[in-house]
Amino acid sequence: MKKSPQKGAEQKGLAQPKPFTPGITAGQVRQHAFELYRDKLDHEALTLDDWVMAEKDLVQQMESDGLLTR
Repeated sequence: MKKSPQKGAEQKGLAQPKPFTPGITAGQVRQHAFELYRDKLDHEALTLDDWVMAEKDLVQQMESDGLLTR
């Protein structure tokens, strides 16, 4: 019987998911994630939450700079 993940348990790192925002490439998100999580990458892989936060932060930053419109 498999144990279900407990709330608050650490997530394991995983491969980068496909971006969900139109007009944003995986390379852009990867570069932004590496800039955001520079210290974390020395010790562990990024989790799904890390990838999602990096993409959301990148989109918000690009919208603020006028580089992305929805």
